[in-house]
Amino acid sequence: MATLHRERRELLAEVVGGTEEPTTGVIRLQAMAKAGALTYPIIAVNEADTKHLFDNRYGTGQSTIDGILRATNILWAGKRVVVCGYGWCGRGIALRARGMGAQVIVTEVEPIPALEAMMDGFQVMPIIQAAPVGDIFITATGDTSVIDQAHFEDMKDGAILANSGHFNVEIDIPALESLSRAHRTLRPLVEEYTLRDERRLYLLAEGRLINLAAAEGHPAAVMDMSFANQALCVEYLAKQKGRLSPGVYPVPREIDQEVGRLKLKAMGAAIDSLTPEQHAYLTGWEKGT
Repeated sequence: MATLHRERRELLAEVVGGTEEPTTGVIRLQAMAKAGALTYPIIAVNEADTKHLFDNRYGTGQSTIDGILRATNILWAGKRVVVCGYGWCGRGIALRARGMGAQVIVTEVEPIPALEAMMDGFQVMPIIQAAPVGDIFITATGDTSVIDQAHFEDMKDGAILANSGHFNVEIDIPALESLSRAHRTLRPLVEEYTLRDERRLYLLAEGRLINLAAAEGHPAAVMDMSFANQALCVEYLAKQKGRLSPGVYPVPREIDQEVGRLKLKAMGAAIDSLTPEQHAYLTGWEKGT
């Protein structure tokens, strides 16, 4: 979408609207809207509950572990795993790593997710404090230089570095290269960097998304909800043609709910319905407190 706005502006007049799924893409579109640069309505699919609560948490959580396992064949039990970022992707990674027997440390820049991580039973500390004790570092922030030179200098021999959040900028690879006296491919998707003090750090998949580079991404059984949101939101935009001003919009609640209902049905599960009396009790003010 940024390319369309920058390089093919002659096409913009014909665009009815669009949808955006990844968290990082939504952030950039919100910035475009704030700057007045966005010329058509966008629905932020990532904001749907049936997307980020499932695709991000369970999909990224499982596929990240899968990618690191395929690349390294490490034993997770007993390892100290440092998860950088406790958004829904970070939550899923931390949950799955703990399920494999790892001791999980979470790093954050925001107080509320950090507090959630604490109350979810994880250790929370700055990355610089986690650097000397971590065995595996996994970034899931969507930001740049999350792990940089100061952290590499403190890491233990044999530490593994993987990214599951964004492009290959979350781990500062130029800084890692500048600290190294030797570099070799140890096995497919595993690069060994030997530092000048002989410590070895292992970068997976060139710092690119480990769940895509070393595994197969999210299972279809969780991506189906994301794609259902995409399809239904495109239909919604077509029906709303000309009625929405340029901006970033949430997924309509009725679409989110419908995707949830369809998924439950596909999984063979059913739920209760409110009786008229229960609905009146919850929506009225005359009864209860």
